[in-house]
Parts: sequence; C-alpha cells; structure tokens
Amino acid sequence: MLQLIEKRFNFIQSHFNMRPSLDEYFMEIAKVVSKRSTCLRQKVGAVIVKDKRILATGYNGAPSGLPHCDEVGCLREKLNVPSGERIELCRGVHAEQNAIIQAAKFGISIEGATLYTTHCPCITCAKMIINAGIKRVVYGKDYADKSGLKLLKEAGIEVEYFPID
Repeated sequence: MLQLIEKRFNFIQSHFNMRPSLDEYFMEIAKVVSKRSTCLRQKVGAVIVKDKRILATGYNGAPSGLPHCDEVGCLREKLNVPSGERIELCRGVHAEQNAIIQAAKFGISIEGATLYTTHCPCITCAKMIINAGIKRVVYGKDYADKSGLKLLKEAGIEVEYFPID
C-alpha cells in the first residue's frame, strides 16, 4: 500500500514539474542510456548507483569491436525465437552485464549498489547481479521469463517494479 501511495505521489510530483524522486531520476537516465542500444528487438539501458552517484552504465549490444546486430542482423529474429527464449543465440551483451563489466574494467566496487534497468533482468543477468553484490534492482518493463526475478528475490535482493513508458 505504501508503495502505491509513493508511486501516486511521484506521478503527481512529476505531473506538476516538481523535482523527481531519485528512482524517477535514475530510471530516466537508464532510458537515455538505452538509446545507444544496437539491438533490433529491445533497447535496454542500465545504470548502477551507490550513494546517489552513478558508478557505471550499460546498454545492450555486441561485444566491443564486433559488428552490431543493426549491422549484421539478428539470428533470433531470423529464427522467430520468442522473447525470453534461447538467449544464448544472441550476439549481444545485456545492458546489466555491460554495466557490471564496465565497473569491473575500471576497478569500481558496486557492492551494495542499486541497479536501475529499463527491463526486468533475465536469469543470466540476475546471477551476475547477485554475485556482484548489488542489493537493489529497480526495473521498468516486464520480461517474458520471470526466473530472473525469482532468483533475485531468493537471494534477498530488494526488487522493485517502476513502470516506464
């Protein structure tokens, strides 16, 4: 009930051009990050935050130096693979994975951080989130496969659905 009241307050606040909540602020940034995505199916963005500071960002796309899906096409699309299935066929690295990798590459600890992501994490991303020590995940859109959410909750990670356009 408290979450519903808070979400309504956040909506009213944003409707009257008041200062956005931190969750609104960082989800908006995740949406902007997603615009860099080269995925033909879903544009996903992620932001890792600790102590109100952005530590790392990521969007979904091919590994560094390799052609992106918007250049070479999408195998999952060609095979008509439904969302949430056969993710191993995808050449892209997920936004959450790229954000975690970016932090590791630059020696930034993300233990105890919050991950904001435009889409619900898949099971592979959930495993990485758990092992990275992230304590909270805020996501904006549902995903066909709910096993990632289930795993995050099982690991005691706070998970919050924050609907976005």
